Amino acid sequence: MYKAFLIKYAEIAIKGKNRYLFENALVKNIEYQLKNVEGTFTVRKENGRVYVETEGDYDYDETVSALQRVFGIVGICPVVLVEDNGFDQLVADVIAYVNAAYPDKHFTFKVDTRRARKNYPMTSMEINAALGEKILEAFPNTKVDVHHPQVMIHVEIRPMINIYSTEIPGPGGMPLGTAGRAMLLLSGGIDSPVAGYMISKRGVTLEATYFHAPPYTSERAKQKVIDLAKKVARYAGTIKLHVVNFTDIQLYIYEKCPHDELTIIMRRYMMKIAEHFANEGKCLGMITGESIGQVASQTMQSLAVTNEVCQMPVYRPLIAMDKQDIVTIAEKIDTYETSILPYEDCCTIFVAKHPVTKPNLNYIKKSELKLSEKIEELVKTAIDTTETILVDAE
Repeated sequence: MYKAFLIKYAEIAIKGKNRYLFENALVKNIEYQLKNVEGTFTVRKENGRVYVETEGDYDYDETVSALQRVFGIVGICPVVLVEDNGFDQLVADVIAYVNAAYPDKHFTFKVDTRRARKNYPMTSMEINAALGEKILEAFPNTKVDVHHPQVMIHVEIRPMINIYSTEIPGPGGMPLGTAGRAMLLLSGGIDSPVAGYMISKRGVTLEATYFHAPPYTSERAKQKVIDLAKKVARYAGTIKLHVVNFTDIQLYIYEKCPHDELTIIMRRYMMKIAEHFANEGKCLGMITGESIGQVASQTMQSLAVTNEVCQMPVYRPLIAMDKQDIVTIAEKIDTYETSILPYEDCCTIFVAKHPVTKPNLNYIKKSELKLSEKIEELVKTAIDTTETILVDAE
């Protein structure tokens, strides 16, 4: 029945003279998501609306699912587009639509008309009343309810008249690629994939860095992170993933520094290395999945000490969220079950029994002096031997 989808957006509509850039990005992202969907699609924009039109057979459910992964979309409306051949033909088209869309005619309804073309010979209120009367005549079991209708029949008078009554929620946000690039510190845990998803939702393109510690972490731990990147890439597009061998750095810090400071000092070196790749990739910031107070390295004091080592901004989209809030999003984007697989990463292998929760920056820097010049050699080696993988959606 449906050969087109009307795509609604929200925040893009309040943009000024550069609004077309956001609309173009939205169209491009829709085309990208639909390229692997069964069917032939044409995406076009028209006066504050975007349309996805189909040719021939297509998979309806798969199409809707793909559109629900496009940031910037707030509503997906399966729509019937008809030519304007006068009001009598419009009545026939609306009645045909209602008859096909609702086999059971026992429902209340309201007609809601919008005239994008103000030269139409009837006002919106006149169209609402006239169409409502004709629907009641055609389907006596229906009733009008202007306050709480079970079915809202939308009629939009545009170059082609739009008839629809269903609006499927989209993910919201801003179109991917409209807000620069950022480097995500991606682990095998629950939090960082969610942080990547949330920052992409604001239009940011992602790169990612993962710290691998063989033989203390297995190849399955690495594959787990790649699988998580694939799931995030369903929303965020292709992700360049840097896999850093962090073992020698961790062992050297473990040997030279107080064990209660181990996590903080390791974290600082992770940020340094990730920032190196962020600068190479022309990223404008770093993204982490930290939330205040969740673990010892995420107290306010610990975050301040971690930040001090970075030159570029560090963004933490989960900073004030409870764990259950994060888990809920992880389940929604299908990363949760992968995140809880029992393959530990380097963040969980080298953890002190009693890590410092209120680190003093001066003490941390004093401990780092014990690492001498060798740590810089180890960092350079880790950077030079990093494996880079282009991860596409699964």
